[in-house]
Amino acid sequence: MALVKKDNRLTSSQSFMCVGFAGFFSKTVTSPLEVVKIKSQVGTFHCKRGFWKSFLLVCQNEGLRGFWKGNLASCLRLFPYTAVHLTTYKKIVHLHMDELGFISQWRAIFAGGLAGVAAALATYPLEVTETRLIVQNCRQPTFIGVFHTLSKIYRSEGLLALYRGFSLTVLGAFPFSVGCYVVYVNLDKLWQEPPFRFTPLQNFINGCLAAGVAQTLSYPFETVKRKMQAQSAHLPHFGGVDVHFSGMIDCFVQVVRNKGVLSLWNGLTANTIKIVPYFGLLFTCFEMCKQVCLYRNGYIVSPLSYKLTPGVDQSLGPYELEEVKRYLRNRNFGPEESSFGNRW
Repeated sequence: MALVKKDNRLTSSQSFMCVGFAGFFSKTVTSPLEVVKIKSQVGTFHCKRGFWKSFLLVCQNEGLRGFWKGNLASCLRLFPYTAVHLTTYKKIVHLHMDELGFISQWRAIFAGGLAGVAAALATYPLEVTETRLIVQNCRQPTFIGVFHTLSKIYRSEGLLALYRGFSLTVLGAFPFSVGCYVVYVNLDKLWQEPPFRFTPLQNFINGCLAAGVAQTLSYPFETVKRKMQAQSAHLPHFGGVDVHFSGMIDCFVQVVRNKGVLSLWNGLTANTIKIVPYFGLLFTCFEMCKQVCLYRNGYIVSPLSYKLTPGVDQSLGPYELEEVKRYLRNRNFGPEESSFGNRW
């Protein structure tokens, strides 16, 4: 479902930084929608009247800064999450490749799901921190900042509180993967052409569509997970959760019994609206960062365009290209002997 594709002209560290910066920027811009979504899932009093009223209530009660609560925790989570996800995904894909180096689409999506679970496990305390910071009123805070939140939860509730609800991440990975698979196996029918002919715009639409279907199917698991992250006997009003429960199954039961089945999808409007701007900004920022890196590596003539550098073999990796440049400098090739000489 990724909208950004691996480019062998970038080093691993450059790819990592491009993805990290793009995620940081897109998360920050769409943070207001994320705040409304999580408050709706938890069931705080701000979100009793629907999507637009929730925005107004947050603004009235907490001001504009209330829309960026928990954003630092979410952004800090990006880099270790990306690192663990990419490393795990590569290892799983390698195990499932056939002798020709191919892997089926279903196995690739399954590998992505497992990698997501591994990355979530490594960064889950930061997700709990994000939820606690968003749910509280920032004008009457119980927690002040990311590290204060982590230490306070650990001291007052124990280590397990930082992983409360993690099993729902594992359970939610299955419907999420199914949603991605259902979308991708039907893309050729949707566009009436094979996938290798898809344009960047079509791939963007495909990614948004897959995200919408997958997140909708797994949404009830995330709703219960957020309630479990937020609830605490050590907080006023038990953390602001709209139902009280003793565990995961009891949470499902209490929500359905007291709020109705559809309440498991509270906040879905904000989540759906967030998909297009989030992935649009993610893709755009990644491409901008990639252009800067490609220019630094010598593949394009300007960071503002994709015009290729004349005479440069685009199939070479960055380290291979650097070796060629070094070799040419040592041999003192002139412009008439090598097209590389025009640039180096």
